[in-house]
Amino acid sequence: MSRVGKQPIVIPQGVKVSVQNNVVSIEGPKGKLSFAPAKSIKAVVEDGKIIVSPLVLEKDSQGKEAISTSVKAVFGTARAVINNMVLGVTKGWKRSLEMNGVGYTAKVVGPTLVLAVGFSHDVIINIPKDVKCTVTKNLIEIESVDRETVGTLAARIRRVQPPEPYLGKGIKYVEETIRRKAGKTGKK
Repeated sequence: MSRVGKQPIVIPQGVKVSVQNNVVSIEGPKGKLSFAPAKSIKAVVEDGKIIVSPLVLEKDSQGKEAISTSVKAVFGTARAVINNMVLGVTKGWKRSLEMNGVGYTAKVVGPTLVLAVGFSHDVIINIPKDVKCTVTKNLIEIESVDRETVGTLAARIRRVQPPEPYLGKGIKYVEETIRRKAGKTGKK
């Protein structure tokens, strides 16, 4: 079984968790999230903890009960997603991107992010409703209670103009390090 999946998730103060029809709903000070794990995974709330367990057991070649490989594949992931939901409604998730390049600008206009990153046109990216996006100089900050939404939006923004290794121009994560290349040397 998954080592991650076996660990119970402690429910912090101020967080309400309910499981109905195999849908886990978590509500906290920052917001509300819900997740429906695979049909082979069961989530139960006991003693201030969320316990995730596999539901489908099969008989192996020796006649012992075993978990199928397809259930093993989603068991730890389901527990990690529920844990990220608990962390999201208590602390929230944040991702920062940095723009490097002459004339590279970004601005938030209503529910969209407008990027001017060296193309003949501005690139417009829609910001989901539950995401807060702010721009200060060359820094784009994304905040939300849902980790998947934050990561997906950050990846979409970075994909517009990924950093290049010669001059370092492009959009990169703040904690990302770009390995620089030397480029051409002049004629001798």
